[in-house]
Amino acid sequence: MNVMEADTLNIEGGHPLEGEVFVRGAKNTVPKNMVAALLTSDTCVIKNVSHIVDVDVMCDMISAFGGDVAFTDDHTLRVTTPSLTPIPLDQMGDFAGKSRIPILACGPLLARTGHVIIPALGGCQIGNRPVDFHIEALKILGAKVEVHETYLEIFAGHLRGAKIRLPYPSVGATEQVLLSSVLADGVTELSNAAIEPEIMDLIAVLQKMGAIISVDTHRVITIHGVKKLCGFTHKALPDRLEAASWACLAAATKGRIFVRGAEQMNMMTFLNAFRQAGGAFEITEFGIEFSRAGETLRSMVLETDIHPGFMTDWQQPFAVMLTQADGLSVIHETVYEGRFGYVEALKLMGARIQLYQKCLGQISCRFANRNALHSVVIAGPTTLKGAEIHIPDLRGGFSYIIAALVAQGSSKLSNMWLIRRGYEDIAKKLRAIKANIHEE
Repeated sequence: MNVMEADTLNIEGGHPLEGEVFVRGAKNTVPKNMVAALLTSDTCVIKNVSHIVDVDVMCDMISAFGGDVAFTDDHTLRVTTPSLTPIPLDQMGDFAGKSRIPILACGPLLARTGHVIIPALGGCQIGNRPVDFHIEALKILGAKVEVHETYLEIFAGHLRGAKIRLPYPSVGATEQVLLSSVLADGVTELSNAAIEPEIMDLIAVLQKMGAIISVDTHRVITIHGVKKLCGFTHKALPDRLEAASWACLAAATKGRIFVRGAEQMNMMTFLNAFRQAGGAFEITEFGIEFSRAGETLRSMVLETDIHPGFMTDWQQPFAVMLTQADGLSVIHETVYEGRFGYVEALKLMGARIQLYQKCLGQISCRFANRNALHSVVIAGPTTLKGAEIHIPDLRGGFSYIIAALVAQGSSKLSNMWLIRRGYEDIAKKLRAIKANIHEE
């Protein structure tokens, strides 16, 4: 798989975009399904796989473990790991520097080898709190963790089921407990768990492998450990984050985009907000077509939240769309305190956005009184102007693409590889909807 493409994208904006794009397996599910394949020596087959950087990283990592991973056709992946061998620390560090997925391999590796060495991941890579969640969960399950200057060494003769309560419904920590407890002795009860569709998809994969997992009321997941897991065949969940990004692009540019492969069920919260803001959509058995309901978009108040709330990964493209809405819009971010880092570049393009430390919303927020800029007010509609932008992160990056396509004049976006972590064939898709772009 080759995801190496030009790292700079020149965009000429200012006209409606129309056409069709295709979304495949979600960035937040396919790599996790690949990690699940490490729990068995049997062959595992994953269908509807996107050619993105995070999948490429996992392919290389599984190969480095001694496994066999290959595409049997353009979008079907086969993974077989008859035996696993440790990866040298410096090589593991390379993987960790490109993606957050490697830390999830701890559970499967402990189950099969009893020993794991991982880099001492810092806040700039995954964040201190998520790492603490992962490591603490492994300790509760019986792992011994030795902290060295540049790496962590983890041992486990055999993990044991336990009661675990997460201080926050972290998706990554929930995945860590699931992947670490399915082969543990006894029963694990995980409370305050994340229940996102991507979590349910991972549970479905583990159940196909022979796991016994129940999702109970009040965010409680119970895992009965089993002795052995088998291979699986699974069609990856379509990427609801990418689908929402194309929806916001369609409405922001007064265009019409059919997103083939998009599914209504896991996008219902987004679709409600999109309609409230003046977006329109038509759902078919093959996908969803997005456009505007009228000439203007409407301002609104929006708050992100854990599932089934409005996803934090939806808010960046939605914010760009709201720069074209009539009136004052408010967004209150309750999931990540640093999620508005992309706003400064939008302001340079002419967006009228003000950041606030206050909680401008009604959802109970853990960032209250913590001096975090986690609310914004957006005044619109605003004529954006082209600019040169260095892309800082994945979702913010696609937001800049939307802004550049809305803007009058030319924009130059660098560091495009970050967008390719989660968006397949981005330049090809943009050309399919008649975007005026040029790669360097």
